[in-house]
Amino acid sequence: MRVVVADTGPLNYLVLIGAIDLIPKLFGRVLIPEVVRAELCHPGAPPLVRDWANRLPEWVDVRDVSSSEIMDPALTTLDDGEAAALALVRSVGADLVLMDDRAGAAVAKREGFAVTGTLGVLALAARHGFIDLAEAFGRLKATNFRYRPEILDTLLARHVAPKR
Repeated sequence: MRVVVADTGPLNYLVLIGAIDLIPKLFGRVLIPEVVRAELCHPGAPPLVRDWANRLPEWVDVRDVSSSEIMDPALTTLDDGEAAALALVRSVGADLVLMDDRAGAAVAKREGFAVTGTLGVLALAARHGFIDLAEAFGRLKATNFRYRPEILDTLLARHVAPKR
């Protein structure tokens, strides 16, 4: 099974759109740093997300990341969650990181790690027949998720069969 590390963003949005159960279907277990769990539980997080994070399912494995790992110069420009997630990716040699933050994803890619975000998880789930991609994107649009419309259009064109 693949070793997958998740940052806050994809977990947050998958919870908000009722699609968080895609994670164990697609990846089995997911590792998150304690910092990410704390962000998900933060009073400023949506109540639905806080409730989920306060009762994490068994497929989520929370790991401590040392402050020395996060102080790496390549990570200091990132937010705490992204920096901790990438430090964890490095320490466990993860196969994939789930991250929406562009700067964090760029660092991960530069270091040779595979990265996908919320949209990639949804597209993968659609390829496996787990979800209706257009419906999932509709729910995602109702959140504060930021995206470029052309990305959604491209993914829909690629993964949704035309109606006859």
